Amino acid sequence: MLSRVAERIYWMGRYMERCENAARLINVNTKLLLDLPRGTSVGWGTLVEIMGLDEYFSRDTEAADERSVMRFMLGDTNNPSSLLSSMANARENARITREIMPSEVYELINDTYWYLKDNASSAVARRERHLLLESVIQRVQQFTGLLAGCMSQNDAYRFISLGRNLERADMTSRIVDVGASRILPKAFAEDSASEPYSNILWMSVLRSLSGYQMYRQHVLDRVNADDVVMFLLQDPMFPRAVEHCLIQLNECFAHLPNSDEALHSVAALRRQLKTADFEALMANGLHEYIDTVQTEIGQIHQSIATTWFLPQVQVAL
Repeated sequence: MLSRVAERIYWMGRYMERCENAARLINVNTKLLLDLPRGTSVGWGTLVEIMGLDEYFSRDTEAADERSVMRFMLGDTNNPSSLLSSMANARENARITREIMPSEVYELINDTYWYLKDNASSAVARRERHLLLESVIQRVQQFTGLLAGCMSQNDAYRFISLGRNLERADMTSRIVDVGASRILPKAFAEDSASEPYSNILWMSVLRSLSGYQMYRQHVLDRVNADDVVMFLLQDPMFPRAVEHCLIQLNECFAHLPNSDEALHSVAALRRQLKTADFEALMANGLHEYIDTVQTEIGQIHQSIATTWFLPQVQVAL
């Protein structure tokens, strides 16, 4: 396989997963309003922070209102990770490499792009938003299902899987990093009133990853911060947990040539997750720990890029 083809389909996998993750985050933050007391403020700017898009957002995230964040997250072409931008990038990468995947896959991506282009602006209003977000989530899941059911499990498939699982691990770590207390900062102004809100907010974290039911099956305890963090980072069975994503990366690397550097990067992060004392980190230092995890995820991407993709040429201006 040509390096440029591998890079294109790797980024197609990442952009499709990014689109679904953004839709999930927006959807759960909207639904959170229904579970909270009237007049409670939800920090919409937190969505911008989770995605790491502060530099592209024109306003202070702490003072951001719902409509401005929705415009930015749904259809702003100046935002490289808006739903429309992510789908446009996935569509372009799929168009160039469409001969290596089932025709239904490209047709689905192309149709989803035009669906978003026609409807993203109207979904700023809450009534239309839920329908659009649920449709996007279902379409990306259909994309994943088409690949699993109709595409040969060859190197091309593995590079798409690498992109999907690395993006998924990155987003899960970002969601854990922000945590429920920053989605609703005012709820924690008084310690005596914090616990009921804390349970609701950590449930919203799980639901943003469709992990609430699986958490209840595996943990068999009420929703609490310590167990949620351990579940989302360490559980090897839940598909959106960081550990599970790393296992999937390992399986892909095992079938690709010259993968020693990438395997070492994954092994380093898995050791870091297994040896972490989350009880102590929750008391002090979780943010710094998650920063380290995200740095290691970035290192895995760098290992993939240097091993299998063409080097980026710096053009003198």
